[in-house]
Amino acid sequence: MTSRMFGPARVALASVLWALVLAVLAGCSFQPEENVWEISGPVFGTRYHISVVMAGDQARLEAIASGIEQALEQVDASMSTWRDDSELSRLNRRDDQSNWTSVSDPLYEVLSKALEVSRLTGGAFDVTIGPVVNLWGFGPQAQPETAPPDDLLARVLAGTGFEKLELRKQPPAVRASSPQYIDLSAIAKGYGVDVVARYLDSEGVGAYLVEIGGEVRVRGRKPGGDAWRLAIEQPVSGDRQVNRVVALEAGAMATSGDYRNYYESEGQRYSHTINPETGRPITHNLASVTVIADDCMTADALATGFNVMGYERAQALAIRDNIPAYFIIRTDDGFETHQTPAFSSYVTQ
Repeated sequence: MTSRMFGPARVALASVLWALVLAVLAGCSFQPEENVWEISGPVFGTRYHISVVMAGDQARLEAIASGIEQALEQVDASMSTWRDDSELSRLNRRDDQSNWTSVSDPLYEVLSKALEVSRLTGGAFDVTIGPVVNLWGFGPQAQPETAPPDDLLARVLAGTGFEKLELRKQPPAVRASSPQYIDLSAIAKGYGVDVVARYLDSEGVGAYLVEIGGEVRVRGRKPGGDAWRLAIEQPVSGDRQVNRVVALEAGAMATSGDYRNYYESEGQRYSHTINPETGRPITHNLASVTVIADDCMTADALATGFNVMGYERAQALAIRDNIPAYFIIRTDDGFETHQTPAFSSYVTQ
């Protein structure tokens, strides 16, 4: 997440199929008074693409685009580790975190969800793993692309742990038993999607699709009555192919995988997804996992946690808790896919 990636939003009449995750516009005939309009722009080091179903009131569209930018800027100003002036960066710089530190309602909400998912996944999702992520060169202060020394890694890992964090609801506050560096990059993007969705709800937009960097939330249907169609990407580096398409008219979808953000050193491939138990990049054969949930913050965090856990453990948890999840596993012959019973009803092809 970085404020440097904010820029003016672009508002346009959507006319083409969005690549991969945004298969939303093909094959539709719209009534003249109601179209799908796309609002897009840079944010969090990636881009947002938002489709709203409404009449072509240019003044209202521009006002909504401005409101979306403001909402995303507030998320970035609160939760980015890439800007020194964010609320989270100021918290992370505190030498003594043993006393209660007041936090904003949004930061409390995200931290609360993060700890909930940490407990559910047995620590596979852990927002305190940031210092270890930085050691591997995937944080805001990127290191040379080489593995850290074992002794340094062990020392830094020993200082982390979600159980060291404690939250107070009223008034919202956080404290830690030892100083922690909190990294919300695996959940804040999903929260940003939710914030935009809430804003559109408040503006009376009855049908929309919000996407930030592949994390998606939808409401309502397209003109003509079709559900939004979302594509799950084939986990192949340097390529963009569709593995599966799902139909959604309410809720959110997020995917976590090891095939985009990684580097290679001395013949070894290092994924940006770090296992909080070992402090090392994941090495199992689960290439990607997609989760559907009511909100994108939950889907985002669960997808990351499941990706860390690996297929067997994650599948068992998802089936136990009736979580819609879709797994793509790398094999010697290519890929194989598995889905939980709760996911099956969403698949269209």
